[in-house]
Amino acid sequence: MNGFIHLIVPIKDFRLVSGEDDISTYEFNTGVARHFFCRRCGVKSFYIPRSNPDGYSINVRCIDPGTIKSMRVDTFDGRNWEDHAHSLRHLTE
Repeated sequence: MNGFIHLIVPIKDFRLVSGEDDISTYEFNTGVARHFFCRRCGVKSFYIPRSNPDGYSINVRCIDPGTIKSMRVDTFDGRNWEDHAHSLRHLTE
């Protein structure tokens, strides 16, 4: 367990406000997901998930306090990811 609390948002709703020069990326097997992490401390602050290639999953722990007014936390069965990935889709407008 890594402590990542996912906030999945459409690409248009994400803006990195600082630290771009400190970000590195890596990809797994399919190359769909792109994981961004701090090259100084190793924290994975956000990534483009395979379940939402048109959005970002942001680590809520990396968002400035007061930025989010409210959010709902849902449990997720990561052990059976393929069967439950559809529940991770962000709502499109």
